[in-house]
Amino acid sequence: MFVQLRKITVTEGNAEKVVEQFGKPGIIEQQEGFVDIKIMVKKQRGGKEEVIVLVTWESEEHWKRWEKSDAHIAAHRAKRNQPKPEYMLNVEVGMYEVKAVKKATGNKQNESSV
Repeated sequence: MFVQLRKITVTEGNAEKVVEQFGKPGIIEQQEGFVDIKIMVKKQRGGKEEVIVLVTWESEEHWKRWEKSDAHIAAHRAKRNQPKPEYMLNVEVGMYEVKAVKKATGNKQNESSV
């Protein structure tokens, strides 16, 4: 698996705008190899909020195909000359190869018998 992480810092009270933007339906969900998007918000002191967006793909190759796709390029071209929203203070992007995943195992206390 392959994960793109975006760390977006915004002014206080504006995290929900970012959540809405990344949470609405789009064409990415239809792309081969797309797994999911997780959106998390961390409240910070000092008038800032942090939004983490994790986009998970089956592989780096699937992500590369999406990045090079006509649909992805067209979406970014449409936004090219638009100014960055004033509430957006910083954006950091990182790419990560998932090396290990731990999943829950059966927990007898949480199982109920019928």
